[in-house]
Amino acid sequence: MKTVKDYILTIPDFPEKGVMFRDITSILQNPEGFHLAIDEMLTRLKDLDFDVIAGAESRGFILGAPIAYMLGKAFVPIRKKGKLPREVVSREYALEYGTAVVEIHKDAILPGQKVVLIDDLIATGGTMKAGAELIEELGGEVVKILFLVELAGLEGRKHLEKYDVESIAVYEGK
Repeated sequence: MKTVKDYILTIPDFPEKGVMFRDITSILQNPEGFHLAIDEMLTRLKDLDFDVIAGAESRGFILGAPIAYMLGKAFVPIRKKGKLPREVVSREYALEYGTAVVEIHKDAILPGQKVVLIDDLIATGGTMKAGAELIEELGGEVVKILFLVELAGLEGRKHLEKYDVESIAVYEGK
């Protein structure tokens, strides 16, 4: 029986020498692989009490939206700065070289709502930490953070220690 890892292509030396890029577009291009990925993520949410799924731009949208649909939950996008049309709350976070900003609509999460955060990949953990902080700023409770792929060698979990974090396909390197 195939696993999610069987559908992920590894591209050596992209975007720079020494990096092993884990390409999930190969999952999206394969109906069986995409179905397996969504089913595996759904399994991790079985029996979890929550109200909303929030997904980080952009592949968190691709994975989170069908899961929200399947479970009858609301879906909230966490976007890059300047992409949302209404009043937002923002959070800046560190990148390897510089900073970035993510935003969420100010009315997207109601106080007391339980939220699952979804993204395709955890590397350093900065994006999801910023997303979790935005949800908490709005009064929501992050009950789980779920990733399709984890690059364990980058130790992103260290930035998310206070959360329940789970990944489907874990790679030990960077």
